[in-house]
Amino acid sequence: MSARETQGEQKIVTFTLGGQTFGIHMHALVEIREWEEPTPLPGVPAYIKGVTNLRGSVVPVVGLAERLGWEPSRLHARSCILVCNIGGKHAGFLVDEVNDIVVIADGAIQPPPDVDTGEDSMILGLIAIAARGGDGTTERKPIMVSLLDLDALRLSRPVDLAA
Repeated sequence: MSARETQGEQKIVTFTLGGQTFGIHMHALVEIREWEEPTPLPGVPAYIKGVTNLRGSVVPVVGLAERLGWEPSRLHARSCILVCNIGGKHAGFLVDEVNDIVVIADGAIQPPPDVDTGEDSMILGLIAIAARGGDGTTERKPIMVSLLDLDALRLSRPVDLAA
């Protein structure tokens, strides 16, 4: 635990996807990679874009927008892959753009709304953070960050198939 991250606080990596801001716990992040076209695999769900090589290991690449049930992300210069550790296995998630690393208090995470979607929520909670202006200053209007539950994305079977 760093001097800046104390007990009761945690680091969150924020990123955009489909115009929305999401976050994941920093401890799950292995690395951020520039987008490169993965090698496609037959017989996997459409949200599995393929696999890529991470220092000699095969890592599945997931279109996070499709996994969330949204339209596929449009690739552009800031598209990247967040390689995460999920239950001891690595998976890469295609996101539109990485924003920032923020330190939040544990108490700042609000529970997701209780909405019946027919499956477990993929959102651990919601966090209001200060929006950053283009000049690096903080604006007054906070933005809502949906904190993703990587375990709830249920990638274990497709990840096992892809890896």
